[in-house]
Amino acid sequence: MCDSNKACPPGPMAGVFFEVTTLAAMLWVKAFHIVFVASWFAGLFYLPRIYVNLAMVPPGPSPERDRLLLMARKLLRFTTLLSVPALVLGLWLWLGYGIGAGSGWMHAKLLIVVLTVGYHHVCARMLRRFEAGQEQRGHVWFRWFNEAPVLMLVAAVVLVVVKPF
Repeated sequence: MCDSNKACPPGPMAGVFFEVTTLAAMLWVKAFHIVFVASWFAGLFYLPRIYVNLAMVPPGPSPERDRLLLMARKLLRFTTLLSVPALVLGLWLWLGYGIGAGSGWMHAKLLIVVLTVGYHHVCARMLRRFEAGQEQRGHVWFRWFNEAPVLMLVAAVVLVVVKPF
């Protein structure tokens, strides 16, 4: 029997229970990380498509331009909100659970994360330029720009799943 003044020896299942609950918690964090990353990238896939359409609208005020700018503003705001838990949960997995700690693939993935955050920031700057009527790039340029998040997502998924180094 355990006395409150003495340490209780762990039962035969103590280590197993702790490992299972820690594993279960980590899996929940990982699941929500994946959901938020997928949602964030969905926004990053669609936002430049709106820019393609904006680049095709003649300069000057028009209902079509106003509608596209409204859509872009709302999507950027929503995508930014989705990026925060994606990044926080990813940091939790890395720093809290040690996933990928010291691994080459994790360093490469962190570079992809930095590039993705930078891409998101560039998208926000482009929207401000569209709103000010200063964006001069054509729709073909935005079609190519729209491919970057696809490449970043493929690279991140391959690094996490395959762990090539």
